[in-house]
This record gives sequence, structure tokens and C-alpha cells, in this order.
Amino acid sequence: MSGTGKTTVLRELGGRGLLTVDTDYDGWTRDDGRWDEPRMTELLASNDGVVVSGTVENQGHFYDRFDHVVLLSAPIEVLLQRVARRANPYGRTPEQRAEITEYVRTVEPLLRQGATLELDGCRPTSELADVIEALAR
Repeated sequence: MSGTGKTTVLRELGGRGLLTVDTDYDGWTRDDGRWDEPRMTELLASNDGVVVSGTVENQGHFYDRFDHVVLLSAPIEVLLQRVARRANPYGRTPEQRAEITEYVRTVEPLLRQGATLELDGCRPTSELADVIEALAR
């Protein structure tokens, strides 16, 4: 979900030497909002311990190739505060904020079902990174 801290945690993990991929950037997500399946397949086949972040419609196709699927979650009030002040402009308009609220209601429960671990996105970044780093190593 937008504003949970995915990008911030990825930066921390990258600083610790882990290979990370934020699929919101660099062409990982196609125009139809789905991961580029051949590219993702190659990434996962050729890299052990890679930490991938993103929320897309076809991510479930890859769950059997991940050792762990971690859901970062936070209360909607926290998410909306975070998206209002971050560099990424998504979440600043009333329509986008309503969309985020609707996604928390409708998409987050689906993500929770596929997750092997849920972490509280309100925890300090270093603590979240510690848990994810231990899983990745």
C-alpha cells in the first residue's frame, strides 16, 4: 500500500548491501499496471536474496518463487500523512487519497491473505530492515 514505507525500507536494505528492486521505477511495471513477467522471471531466477517491492495485479503469479512475501501495513491516517509529504507525488490529490483509502479497504485484505509475514509499517525503519534482512540472508 502507498505510504507504508516500502521505498524507505528498500533504501535501508540497499545501504546494507542487499540487492533491492522497487518495481515502481525503472520499467518493472508495464503500462497495464502489471509486472513485466519475463523480466521479473529472469531477476528471480538469477538472484538469490533479492528484495522486491511493489503492489501489482499479477504479483501473485510469482509468490511461489519468493521465500517470503512481507506485507507492510499501517493505519490509513498514517498512510495519508506520509503520502502528503513524500517526494513521490502520488497521493496528494483528493481523488488519489480516496483511491488509497479504497485500496486499503479492498486490496490490503487480499495482500494479507498472500503474505507470509505482516509487519507494522509504523515501526522504525531500522527494525523493519533488520527483520527483512534476516529473511533475505
